[in-house]
Amino acid sequence: MFSHNKRLQYTVHVSEPNPGLANLMLEQFGGPQGELAAACRYFTQALAEDDPGRKDMLFDIATEELSHLEIIGSLVCMLNKGSKGKLAEGVNSEAEIYRSLTGSGNDSHITQLLYGSGAPLTNSAGVPWTAAYIDTIGEPTADLRSNIAAEARAKIVYERLINLTSDPGVKDALTFLMTREIAHQKSFEKALYAIEPNFPPGKLPGDPRFTDLYLNMSSGDEVRGPWNQGGQWEYVDEPGAMDAGSGLATVSLDTDEEALNMQMALRTQSDPNASPLTGAELGMQKSPPSSMH
Repeated sequence: MFSHNKRLQYTVHVSEPNPGLANLMLEQFGGPQGELAAACRYFTQALAEDDPGRKDMLFDIATEELSHLEIIGSLVCMLNKGSKGKLAEGVNSEAEIYRSLTGSGNDSHITQLLYGSGAPLTNSAGVPWTAAYIDTIGEPTADLRSNIAAEARAKIVYERLINLTSDPGVKDALTFLMTREIAHQKSFEKALYAIEPNFPPGKLPGDPRFTDLYLNMSSGDEVRGPWNQGGQWEYVDEPGAMDAGSGLATVSLDTDEEALNMQMALRTQSDPNASPLTGAELGMQKSPPSSMH
């Protein structure tokens, strides 16, 4: 059961309207790294979680993400307030309205015209939110790692938004939201490492022949570091078929299947000695004759 408190989790003050910034803020409203995606990711994980501690944590953080969605949505709407009435009531000339919506190269006409200066569930390019942003797989050691990465990505987007505005109230609210991403990362990491063992994800161990191999799969200058050298790694400079086999794919067929496949292969094989005239050649422009000097 949810109960909504009409007070924001963090008090927001906007100094002046800025529809271009409002449009960019939509990344954290209806974008892939945004608050709705986070809330849905953690809420659905919580429903399926069997561990009571992780279930409680996921419900708490999912609910907090909804409060962050409310903060971002409020910022978007307040930053759009100046243009909302002007556009709705048509008090300015057409040219003045257009310049206010597209000034400095922003795309705020998307939110202004299509959504009436509200907070649509889209990203800053107008792409609708989708549940495809939710990458839960139902294994806590994998999902918690994904959650840590999601919080890290959200923090980076908030940093970039902070760098885009000089409005002290907006900066303050964004800094709060960015900081909460750090707190959530810490909670998810603690929960992950409280599972022992937690690597590799899942139950099955890897094939010991391959778990410690580093394969040099690109030619050119090779950089060595802890990711491919040291006692943990066996470095393979020119890897071939890893099972010491031929590297060729084979399939076992019964006599009839094998005969039919051979019949098809013979019927559709290409003649390596042919030189057929093609439609492309027929349609090619003939080169003009060279002049003799």
